[in-house]
Parts: sequence; C-alpha cells; structure tokens
Amino acid sequence: MKPMQRAVALGLGAALLQALMLIAFAWPAANIAPRDLPIAVAGPQAAVVAERLGQHDPDAFEIIPASDAAAARAAIEDREVYGAIVTGGGAPTVLVASGASPAVAQQLTGIAQQLSGAPAAAVEDVVAADPDDPRGAAFGAMVLPLVMAGIAAGVLLALLVPAAGAKAAGLVSFGLFGGLLSIAIVHGWLSVLPGSYLTLAAVAGLVSFTVAGTVAGLASVIGPAGIGVAALTMLLLGNPFSAATSAPELLPRPWGAIGQLLPPGAAASLLRSVAFFDGTGAAKPLVVLAVWAAAALALLGVAALRGRGADAGREAASTAEPVPAA
Repeated sequence: MKPMQRAVALGLGAALLQALMLIAFAWPAANIAPRDLPIAVAGPQAAVVAERLGQHDPDAFEIIPASDAAAARAAIEDREVYGAIVTGGGAPTVLVASGASPAVAQQLTGIAQQLSGAPAAAVEDVVAADPDDPRGAAFGAMVLPLVMAGIAAGVLLALLVPAAGAKAAGLVSFGLFGGLLSIAIVHGWLSVLPGSYLTLAAVAGLVSFTVAGTVAGLASVIGPAGIGVAALTMLLLGNPFSAATSAPELLPRPWGAIGQLLPPGAAASLLRSVAFFDGTGAAKPLVVLAVWAAAALALLGVAALRGRGADAGREAASTAEPVPAA
C-alpha cells in the first residue's frame, strides 16, 4: 500500500472509531429511561398506585409489594429496590436512595409530585448520597480515570516488561498503590465517597488490577492486537454501559445487564455497595471482578508456559549433536 493510500485508510479508520465512540457514549445517555426498575409499593392504596404506574408505562417499573413503610425501607437498604411509594392518609410518601442512584431518586421525586399533585411532595432519602456529591457527579467521574489508568498500565507492562512473572508483580504493585492513592483523593481530599478507606482502596485496587491485567494478559497471548481488543472492550462497552451515573435499569436493554458483567460496571456497583450500603449487594460485582482478574492471571500463565516451551525448544536445538553424513 502506497503512503498516500495508507494515510487515507488510517484517516477513515480513525473516523469510524470516532463514530463508534460517539454512538457508545451518546446513545445510552440519550435513551435513559426506567426499564423494569424495581420499586416497592406499600399502604392501603398500594394497588391503586401500582395500577397508575402500569397505565403510564407498563414496562417502566417492576412493582414489589411491601407490607408497610418499615418493610419498604428495609428493601431499599438491602438493595432489593431503588425506592418505594408509601400510601396512607393524605398524599403518598416516596422513599428514595440517592446513594444507589441519584438519577433514579430524581425520577422517583418527579413521580411523587405527579401522584400528590403538589410541587413539593413528601420525599425521604433513605440512603443518601454523600453531601459533598449530592448529584453523584464526582462518583460517576471516578470510573473513567480508573479504566484509563488501568489501560495505560496494562499497555506499559505489555510493551516494556517481557517476563510474565514480572508483569504479574507490576500488576500487583499497580493495584496496591493505585487503590491507595485513588481513594486517598476521592475519600480523603475530595471527601465525596463515604465508608472505610481501606475497604474502598481494596476495591479500587482490584479494579485497577483487573483492567490492567486484562490488557497485559491479552497482549501476552495474542500480541499487540490484544491491547486493542481489551482497550476497546473497556472503553466502548464497559465505560458507557457501566451505569456509574445512572442505573443498569435505566440503560437500553440488554446493555445495562451486559455492562454489569464488565469491569467498569462491576466497579461502579461494588463501590456503591461498599460506600453507601455497608457491603450489601457486593457479592455479584465482586465475583465479576474476581473472574476477570483470574482470567488475566490465567492468560499470563499461558504466556509464561508458552515462553518456557519456546526456550526449551531453542535450548534443545542448540545442544543437539549433528548427525554424521552417510
């Protein structure tokens, strides 16, 4: 291919990548809406409220009955629902959890106003977001730096560190210090993330290790193309569908669910569980991250075994005695 043709092809490829990134980031944001969003309904008029919600949009909410207001609060704290509508004497009271999703809490507040017919409806935030980050903007902004730094670390380890064992040591070092430093910023300096510093640092470290390990592991097994595959997976799929600024049930199907199976989405869910819910709901995202981390180590192990086999073959060839001519 001539230089001019190569330049035009590269420009076209970059333009296609740009278009894909615009679709990946803008399309989910432009289609935010509740889709089987679990909310509880309690009180004597619970059936009436559920019917009204179903008439408005039958696919928007998954209605879960609660015996009373206390049961509804417990369901929110257990991360079974995002909020609740409690009926009784007078206008309904809406229970929200901005710690689970400020976007959902805002939508439920709007529903409360519609149900009560008053501009200032009764809303109780059962699990509130951090007062220094009430809209969750800082929380949502945390995920992309963790992913980008992880990709950068994985690329550097893949290109500059040849031995698989040394790469694993670099991943552990990056996870350890990356987790401690990143949470020191958002937890200590910015104070936008509550909870235990060491627990949050462990989560951030696991995320850093997982993203970097995926890049380095794929690159070790399939070569430089592995860097592109891992980076595009994390950026084009993982980050825009992580639901860090919304909720998985607000994203187009099935991408909200798929996003939770990728490290960025699992990271956002795990950080929310640890920071705002004392670890409730942390099992699933923790398993997702652990599986990705184990897969990264397995890829490095395959690369190490392949390297040993190649070294043994070269050693055998160099020490083999020449066969005398007949």
